[in-house]
Amino acid sequence: MSVIATSSETYRALTLVIGVVAAGAVAVLLVLLLMYISRIQRSVQGLLGVAGKVAANTENIPQLQATAPVLAEIVEEAVVQDGYMNALTDGFGDSS
Repeated sequence: MSVIATSSETYRALTLVIGVVAAGAVAVLLVLLLMYISRIQRSVQGLLGVAGKVAANTENIPQLQATAPVLAEIVEEAVVQDGYMNALTDGFGDSS
């Protein structure tokens, strides 16, 4: 009977050691998980701050669609003004 008791005690001790090791591993994994979660939260907060700045920088982009027609008008007016200036300066500076 002492052999059975010894093997039973050995199994109990082995089970206890495995349980303690498993509990330790779970505790370490939980700590790592909490560290990663806090790192992710800090990253998300930083991204939200940057996202607000990007949104502020890009809120006027739809207004740029109105720029092209205005630029075409400016170019047309510049051509007209260039024609006026050429008409005013025709004959000046000729050495004939």
